[in-house]
Amino acid sequence: MRTPTPALLAAPAVAGALLLGGCYGMRPSSGGGQTEFLRESDDFDAPRTVDAADVALPPGYRIEAVATGLTFPTGVTFDDEGRPHVTESGYSYGEVFLTPRLLRVEADGSTTVVAEGGRNGPWNGVAFADGAFFVAEGGQLEGGRILRVTPDGRTTALVEGLPSRGDHHTNGPAVGPDGWIYFGQGTATNSGVVGPDNAAFGWLHRFPDFHDVPCETVTLTGRTFASENPLTPDEGDEAVTGAYAAFGTDAGRTVEGAVPCSGAVLRVRPDGSGLEWVAWGFRNPFGLAFAPDGRLFVAENGYDDRGSRPAWGTGDYLWAVEPGAWYGWPDHAGSLVFDGARFDPPGHAPPPAPLLAEVPNEPPRPAAHLGVHSSSNGLDFSTSAAFGFEGEAFVAQFGDMAPDVGKVLHPVGFQVVRVDVATGAVRPFAVNREGRGPASRVGGGGLERPVAARFSPGGSTLYVVDFGVMTVTEEGPAPRPGTGVLWRIWRE
Repeated sequence: MRTPTPALLAAPAVAGALLLGGCYGMRPSSGGGQTEFLRESDDFDAPRTVDAADVALPPGYRIEAVATGLTFPTGVTFDDEGRPHVTESGYSYGEVFLTPRLLRVEADGSTTVVAEGGRNGPWNGVAFADGAFFVAEGGQLEGGRILRVTPDGRTTALVEGLPSRGDHHTNGPAVGPDGWIYFGQGTATNSGVVGPDNAAFGWLHRFPDFHDVPCETVTLTGRTFASENPLTPDEGDEAVTGAYAAFGTDAGRTVEGAVPCSGAVLRVRPDGSGLEWVAWGFRNPFGLAFAPDGRLFVAENGYDDRGSRPAWGTGDYLWAVEPGAWYGWPDHAGSLVFDGARFDPPGHAPPPAPLLAEVPNEPPRPAAHLGVHSSSNGLDFSTSAAFGFEGEAFVAQFGDMAPDVGKVLHPVGFQVVRVDVATGAVRPFAVNREGRGPASRVGGGGLERPVAARFSPGGSTLYVVDFGVMTVTEEGPAPRPGTGVLWRIWRE
């Protein structure tokens, strides 16, 4: 169907935005982690209940918990013997620093430590190829890395110094049909400008000179943004910050591109050589997977309503990656440009306007829209008639982090969806029977925060990594160690 031009949509879109903005602005946020809406306290009463019967699936499918008691699990893969291995992050939003680990899951559900890292999590996923594991180390304190881990635990860094000390980290990885290791590199900021929200994340105080880096040289419009200065809270002064610049500075009209860069899909050979970017202009390309036809797909976390340049109502997206293409960040959302009131947060003015004077290319259109604040993350493709839905992508949706990322009127995500990438149709696959939201909010022992999905060798079983309980309190995210689960789903 032909998309109407912006001119044809302008009048009704603005009127609708005004009506929605008025109603939306008066209603309280009701995110999935905001359990105070259903309980007297916003706290979580441990331990977590785990009950597969509380997860609804299509007819003929079954689910069971393979391993419980995990701490911040983020990814799963399988060794040469088909044994599942899970990464525990070692870091979580909420500034919780623990030890990242690669665990082998035994047949009885117990776990064996294969490798441990230092205080440089999060470990954001794992892949296995040619007798070794490849781990994306998020690098909150020391910068991102791609690690090669042998089955006996020997660990070497293939890539170091990735720009990963900000809001988003080094993600993935996925092994391509060409044998290269593909991974995502998230952006330092929400929308291109360092601000007080990054101090709330914790990293601005640690790294006041950190900022986003483009893959190619860009020319800027010269817009700057004034904000309070959280680095000098007692002085009450103001800071003015430009795009792609350290807090309180302006990079000027031209910013040189570099590799490694922010908001990109990159790749490297298994021996650590040949690092290069594949595509860029993503905000947080968290999940990567290759379709049966060899195309690379990426699940991207969209903008938040926060910081010096908030954007409202932008979704998460599933992209088919075209090598060499720019995908719109920081000036587009799902191929729509920031050139009007469409993305203006209710109560904020003015709406976000472009930072780039010239765009590298017109962004492609998403393969699918995955929901505003759904935090659509790890994904994989069905390749087996035994499981069904061949050729469709299965995407784990971590769920909203409202109100920190922006207000929502009901929980978003907290499920696994399947996507027909030919049509863009998105359908629920694994959801909680008790209602929309995590089990800690709706009750029962079902899903909390699915963060990754991976099919077993042969494709007959889908494994789902459930990060565990994370509520959102007045102080921010509150993750609960020891509440993560590895689930598996199969068809009878």
